[in-house]
Amino acid sequence: MFAPPEKPSPIEPQYDIAEVATMLKVSKDTARRMFEREPGIFIITNPTCKYKRKYVTIRVPESVLKRVYQRGLAA
Repeated sequence: MFAPPEKPSPIEPQYDIAEVATMLKVSKDTARRMFEREPGIFIITNPTCKYKRKYVTIRVPESVLKRVYQRGLAA
């Protein structure tokens, strides 16, 4: 059985996608795809406007980064 994901601590270090991509030695697009549906990440969006592009910021807590990394090593 799988253990439920840990809830990230509010004081836990968080990384943006560029930092995660650098740490994992993958592109930003690959890092975004790896983490966009991962439980425990923070997604920040701007209010959408009819004439403006939607911006999405993904913040990855350290515990989530470790979990995904460990899962990748086990595969």
